[in-house]
Amino acid sequence: MAFRKKNTELSLIDAIKDLCTEKEIAPEVMFEAVESALKVAYKKNYSKDDNVEVMLDRDDGSFHVYALKSVVETVEDPVIEISKEDAQAISPGCDIDDVVEIEVTPKNFGRIAAQAAKQFVVQKLREAERGVIYDEFTNRESDLVRGKIVRVENGNLVVEVGKTEAILEPEEMTPNDNYKIGDWVRAYIIEVKKGGKGPQVYLSRTHPNFLRRLVEIEIPEIQEGIIEVKAVARDPGSRAKIAVNSKDPNIEAVGSCLGQHGTRIQPVIDELGDEKLDIIAWSPKAGVYVANALSPSKIVSVALDDDARSCRVVVPDNQLSLAIGKEGQNARLAAKLTGCKIDIKSVKQAKTAPLSEDMHEVDISEASAVFKPRPKKGKK
Repeated sequence: MAFRKKNTELSLIDAIKDLCTEKEIAPEVMFEAVESALKVAYKKNYSKDDNVEVMLDRDDGSFHVYALKSVVETVEDPVIEISKEDAQAISPGCDIDDVVEIEVTPKNFGRIAAQAAKQFVVQKLREAERGVIYDEFTNRESDLVRGKIVRVENGNLVVEVGKTEAILEPEEMTPNDNYKIGDWVRAYIIEVKKGGKGPQVYLSRTHPNFLRRLVEIEIPEIQEGIIEVKAVARDPGSRAKIAVNSKDPNIEAVGSCLGQHGTRIQPVIDELGDEKLDIIAWSPKAGVYVANALSPSKIVSVALDDDARSCRVVVPDNQLSLAIGKEGQNARLAAKLTGCKIDIKSVKQAKTAPLSEDMHEVDISEASAVFKPRPKKGKK
């Protein structure tokens, strides 16, 4: 028994579908929410003891309340049970243990339902919206986003990203970052959590993959899979190293990433601010890779242990401090990049410190930073 006029019922269905389209929610989610709301309204205003279901017709918008009763030999609880004889009068052919539906839709149910269920439906709508947002950002985890800073809460920047707000905590910003409300910021999604007020999206500008994704976006060959980013090491806000490799022997990885006069990598550098960036060539040969990673220092020799987990690198006497870097930064980043423990010595130091038995020098002639001493001039 429908309680509303047909044109009104059709407008109800249209309204639900329009709302679902606007909010990007599956219509069935809203239909089920309306049915749940009407069931709550019925139990609140008529009989909370009844075992009922509310059905909303997806085509014409009419809805009906049905009492569900089990078919039994002897009725002990008429609220949930019905005799076989009475049941067959409603649904011919039913048998013991079947369940029959008996329509019990009250005449004034529509008005009461609309008032009582409004808050419930709104709640379900919000939950559905949150679910859509959670699914969207879960699929975008490990991606870059760009958003507008709308406020500051407990020291955290709240960033408006699409239909939700993300959190950028102070520890996830570099010392160079100096944002204020109204600024636009680019960041990396590190985590998406479900929260009481909706999904919580957490951002970072210090994560190594923030730099990785920036480079991937700016270099076409990386997007095409011709060049791959093999490793990234960062001291956020200070210095970073990134190792790249070309799958095409005709394409030079480092040069392609830099571009003519550094034009390709410049947008990445602009985003990093004062953070210096070294792009180095990855190599399957551990010794060559380590030598490249210590750029810009020149390398005299590299000796590896048997499992290539540690090495000794010898550099010219005048390049020891350059190889180590300020507060050990260059050596530390090279070690992070290669996964190898690096011991750096000058030529003078190496002469008084012979190699251990488990180490042997390897060929690094392919390295980009091999030290080539100038030939001595002959006497006149």
